[in-house]
Amino acid sequence: MIVQWLSSPKAPRKALKSFEHCRMVCEDVPAETMYDVLHDTEYRWRWDTNVIDTFDIGKLTVNADVGYYSWKCPRPLRYRDVVTLRSWLPMGNDYIIMNYSVKHSKYPPRKDMVRAISIQTGYMIQSQGPNRCTLVYLAQVDPRGSLPKWVVNKSSQLLAPRVLKKIHKASLKYSDWKKKHNPCFKPWLFPEQNTLPSIPLSELSIQRAESLEKIDESDVIEQLEKEDSD
Repeated sequence: MIVQWLSSPKAPRKALKSFEHCRMVCEDVPAETMYDVLHDTEYRWRWDTNVIDTFDIGKLTVNADVGYYSWKCPRPLRYRDVVTLRSWLPMGNDYIIMNYSVKHSKYPPRKDMVRAISIQTGYMIQSQGPNRCTLVYLAQVDPRGSLPKWVVNKSSQLLAPRVLKKIHKASLKYSDWKKKHNPCFKPWLFPEQNTLPSIPLSELSIQRAESLEKIDESDVIEQLEKEDSD
Protein backbone atom coordinates (compact mmCIF):
# COMPACT_ATOMS: atom_id res chain seq x y z
CA MET A 1 0.00 0.00 0.00
CA ILE A 2 1.31 3.44 -0.95
CA VAL A 3 -0.32 6.63 0.32
CA GLN A 4 0.56 9.94 -1.33
CA TRP A 5 -0.39 13.40 -0.08
CA LEU A 6 -1.09 15.39 -3.24
CA SER A 7 -0.59 19.12 -3.54
CA SER A 8 -3.73 21.23 -3.29
CA PRO A 9 -4.59 24.83 -4.12
CA LYS A 10 -4.09 27.32 -1.32
CA ALA A 11 -7.25 28.49 0.40
CA PRO A 12 -7.92 32.19 0.91
CA ARG A 13 -6.07 33.52 3.93
CA LYS A 14 -9.16 34.04 6.08
CA ALA A 15 -10.91 30.85 4.99
CA LEU A 16 -11.34 28.10 7.55
CA LYS A 17 -11.67 25.40 4.96
CA SER A 18 -9.50 22.33 4.66
CA PHE A 19 -8.67 20.91 1.24
CA GLU A 20 -7.49 17.31 1.39
CA HIS A 21 -6.29 15.39 -1.64
CA CYS A 22 -4.74 11.96 -1.15
CA ARG A 23 -4.04 8.99 -3.39
CA MET A 24 -3.56 5.40 -2.23
CA VAL A 25 -2.37 2.46 -4.32
CA CYS A 26 -3.51 -0.93 -3.01
CA GLU A 27 -1.76 -4.02 -4.35
CA ASP A 28 -4.08 -6.43 -2.54
CA VAL A 29 -7.63 -5.03 -2.77
CA PRO A 30 -9.97 -5.20 -5.79
CA ALA A 31 -11.84 -2.02 -6.71
CA GLU A 32 -15.28 -3.56 -6.13
CA THR A 33 -14.37 -4.53 -2.55
CA MET A 34 -13.21 -1.02 -1.68
CA TYR A 35 -16.41 0.36 -3.22
CA ASP A 36 -18.48 -1.93 -0.98
CA VAL A 37 -16.52 -0.89 2.12
CA LEU A 38 -17.12 2.80 1.48
CA HIS A 39 -20.86 2.18 1.08
CA ASP A 40 -21.55 -0.33 3.84
CA THR A 41 -22.85 1.69 6.81
CA GLU A 42 -23.08 -1.37 9.07
CA TYR A 43 -19.46 -2.28 8.42
CA ARG A 44 -18.28 1.26 9.10
CA TRP A 45 -18.86 0.68 12.80
CA ARG A 46 -16.16 -1.99 12.63
CA TRP A 47 -13.33 0.14 11.28
CA ASP A 48 -14.13 3.82 11.80
CA THR A 49 -12.89 4.52 15.34
CA ASN A 50 -13.96 8.18 15.12
CA VAL A 51 -17.63 7.58 14.34
CA ILE A 52 -20.20 8.59 16.95
CA ASP A 53 -23.30 7.95 14.88
CA THR A 54 -24.05 7.30 11.23
CA PHE A 55 -27.23 6.35 9.42
CA ASP A 56 -29.10 6.77 6.15
CA ILE A 57 -32.05 9.18 6.23
CA GLY A 58 -33.72 8.57 2.88
CA LYS A 59 -33.24 8.15 -0.84
CA LEU A 60 -33.60 10.55 -3.73
CA THR A 61 -32.93 8.24 -6.68
CA VAL A 62 -31.46 4.79 -7.25
CA ASN A 63 -27.98 6.26 -6.88
CA ALA A 64 -28.46 9.16 -4.47
CA ASP A 65 -29.39 9.35 -0.79
CA VAL A 66 -29.16 11.56 2.28
CA GLY A 67 -27.34 10.54 5.43
CA TYR A 68 -26.11 11.69 8.83
CA TYR A 69 -22.60 11.30 10.21
CA SER A 70 -21.00 12.55 13.44
CA TRP A 71 -17.45 12.02 14.55
CA LYS A 72 -14.98 12.56 17.38
CA CYS A 73 -12.37 15.26 17.00
CA PRO A 74 -9.02 15.31 18.81
CA ARG A 75 -9.22 16.99 22.18
CA PRO A 76 -9.89 19.74 23.03
CA LEU A 77 -11.91 20.32 19.83
CA ARG A 78 -15.68 19.88 19.94
CA TYR A 79 -17.23 16.97 18.07
CA ARG A 80 -18.58 17.60 14.56
CA ASP A 81 -21.48 16.31 12.47
CA VAL A 82 -22.83 16.66 8.93
CA VAL A 83 -25.95 15.91 6.90
CA THR A 84 -24.98 15.15 3.32
CA LEU A 85 -26.46 14.30 -0.04
CA ARG A 86 -24.43 11.46 -1.51
CA SER A 87 -24.42 10.15 -5.05
CA TRP A 88 -22.48 7.34 -6.68
CA LEU A 89 -21.71 6.07 -10.13
CA PRO A 90 -20.16 2.74 -11.22
CA MET A 91 -18.26 3.14 -14.49
CA GLY A 92 -17.32 -0.35 -15.60
CA ASN A 93 -14.58 -1.38 -13.18
CA ASP A 94 -14.18 2.14 -11.76
CA TYR A 95 -16.38 3.93 -9.23
CA ILE A 96 -17.13 7.44 -7.98
CA ILE A 97 -18.79 8.47 -4.70
CA MET A 98 -19.42 12.17 -3.98
CA ASN A 99 -21.27 14.16 -1.31
CA TYR A 100 -22.02 17.70 -0.19
CA SER A 101 -23.85 19.17 2.79
CA VAL A 102 -27.59 19.81 2.77
CA LYS A 103 -30.18 21.10 5.22
CA HIS A 104 -33.01 18.82 6.35
CA SER A 105 -35.67 20.16 8.71
CA LYS A 106 -35.80 16.93 10.74
CA TYR A 107 -32.05 16.97 11.38
CA PRO A 108 -31.12 20.50 12.52
CA PRO A 109 -27.75 21.33 14.15
CA ARG A 110 -27.33 19.78 17.59
CA LYS A 111 -26.44 21.76 20.70
CA ASP A 112 -23.68 19.36 21.71
CA MET A 113 -21.87 19.41 18.34
CA VAL A 114 -20.60 21.78 15.68
CA ARG A 115 -22.35 21.35 12.34
CA ALA A 116 -19.54 21.13 9.76
CA ILE A 117 -19.99 21.61 6.02
CA SER A 118 -18.89 19.28 3.29
CA ILE A 119 -18.42 21.60 0.34
CA GLN A 120 -17.39 18.66 -1.81
CA THR A 121 -16.09 15.32 -0.61
CA GLY A 122 -15.61 12.14 -2.56
CA TYR A 123 -13.74 9.04 -3.62
CA MET A 124 -12.65 7.80 -7.01
CA ILE A 125 -11.73 4.11 -7.18
CA GLN A 126 -9.85 2.97 -10.25
CA SER A 127 -9.30 -0.71 -10.97
CA GLN A 128 -5.71 -1.65 -11.77
CA GLY A 129 -6.36 -5.37 -12.25
CA PRO A 130 -8.29 -8.23 -10.60
CA ASN A 131 -6.82 -7.61 -7.14
CA ARG A 132 -5.38 -4.09 -7.34
CA CYS A 133 -6.84 -0.60 -7.26
CA THR A 134 -6.12 3.07 -6.72
CA LEU A 135 -8.19 5.23 -4.38
CA VAL A 136 -8.23 9.00 -4.74
CA TYR A 137 -9.74 10.92 -1.81
CA LEU A 138 -10.84 14.53 -2.17
CA ALA A 139 -12.32 16.58 0.65
CA GLN A 140 -13.09 20.27 0.82
CA VAL A 141 -14.63 20.82 4.24
CA ASP A 142 -15.47 23.80 6.40
CA PRO A 143 -15.21 22.53 10.03
CA ARG A 144 -16.97 25.67 11.30
CA GLY A 145 -16.38 26.86 14.84
CA SER A 146 -13.72 29.52 15.36
CA LEU A 147 -10.59 27.52 14.67
CA PRO A 148 -7.38 29.16 13.41
CA LYS A 149 -6.33 28.24 9.90
CA TRP A 150 -3.14 26.49 11.07
CA VAL A 151 -5.20 24.09 13.20
CA VAL A 152 -7.46 23.22 10.25
CA ASN A 153 -4.51 22.66 7.91
CA LYS A 154 -2.51 20.63 10.41
CA SER A 155 -5.48 18.41 11.23
CA SER A 156 -6.30 17.73 7.59
CA GLN A 157 -2.71 16.79 6.75
CA LEU A 158 -2.63 14.28 9.60
CA LEU A 159 -6.12 12.82 9.33
CA ALA A 160 -6.52 12.18 5.59
CA PRO A 161 -3.63 9.66 5.26
CA ARG A 162 -4.80 7.92 8.44
CA VAL A 163 -8.30 7.56 7.05
CA LEU A 164 -7.00 5.95 3.84
CA LYS A 165 -4.88 3.50 5.79
CA LYS A 166 -7.93 2.52 7.84
CA ILE A 167 -9.97 2.01 4.68
CA HIS A 168 -7.26 -0.24 3.24
CA LYS A 169 -7.09 -2.34 6.40
CA ALA A 170 -10.89 -2.58 6.52
CA SER A 171 -11.02 -3.65 2.87
CA LEU A 172 -8.71 -6.60 3.58
CA LYS A 173 -11.15 -7.92 6.19
CA TYR A 174 -14.43 -7.04 4.48
CA SER A 175 -15.04 -10.22 2.45
CA ASP A 176 -14.81 -12.51 5.49
CA TRP A 177 -17.00 -10.17 7.55
CA LYS A 178 -19.62 -9.79 4.82
CA LYS A 179 -20.03 -13.56 4.46
CA LYS A 180 -21.46 -13.58 8.01
CA HIS A 181 -23.50 -10.37 7.79
CA ASN A 182 -26.20 -10.26 5.11
CA PRO A 183 -23.83 -11.32 2.30
CA CYS A 184 -26.37 -10.63 -0.46
CA PHE A 185 -27.51 -7.26 0.87
CA LYS A 186 -25.87 -4.49 -1.15
CA PRO A 187 -28.47 -1.83 -1.98
CA TRP A 188 -25.79 0.38 -3.53
CA LEU A 189 -25.49 -2.32 -6.23
CA PHE A 190 -29.07 -3.62 -6.20
CA PRO A 191 -31.52 -0.67 -5.86
CA GLU A 192 -34.48 -3.04 -5.36
CA GLN A 193 -33.03 -3.86 -1.91
CA ASN A 194 -33.22 -0.22 -0.80
CA THR A 195 -36.08 0.23 1.67
CA LEU A 196 -35.28 3.81 2.68
CA PRO A 197 -38.16 6.30 2.46
CA SER A 198 -38.10 8.59 -0.54
CA ILE A 199 -37.21 12.24 0.13
CA PRO A 200 -38.62 14.95 -2.15
CA LEU A 201 -35.88 17.27 -3.33
CA SER A 202 -38.05 20.16 -2.16
CA GLU A 203 -37.35 19.14 1.47
CA LEU A 204 -33.62 19.78 1.02
CA SER A 205 -31.47 22.84 0.44
CA ILE A 206 -27.73 23.41 0.28
CA GLN A 207 -26.21 23.96 3.71
CA ARG A 208 -24.46 27.33 3.70
CA ALA A 209 -22.03 28.55 6.33
CA GLU A 210 -23.75 31.87 6.95
CA SER A 211 -26.96 30.12 8.04
CA LEU A 212 -25.22 28.29 10.89
CA GLU A 213 -24.63 29.60 14.39
CA LYS A 214 -21.03 30.62 15.00
CA ILE A 215 -19.70 28.44 17.80
CA ASP A 216 -17.24 30.10 20.17
CA GLU A 217 -14.17 27.93 20.64
CA SER A 218 -11.86 30.69 21.90
CA ASP A 219 -10.89 28.64 24.95
CA VAL A 220 -9.91 25.77 22.64
CA ILE A 221 -7.79 28.08 20.49
CA GLU A 222 -5.89 29.39 23.52
CA GLN A 223 -5.15 25.85 24.66
CA LEU A 224 -4.00 24.74 21.18
CA GLU A 225 -1.74 27.76 20.72
CA LYS A 226 -0.18 27.14 24.12
CA GLU A 227 0.49 23.49 23.28
CA ASP A 228 1.95 24.45 19.90
CA SER A 229 4.37 26.92 21.48
CA ASP A 230 5.60 24.43 24.11
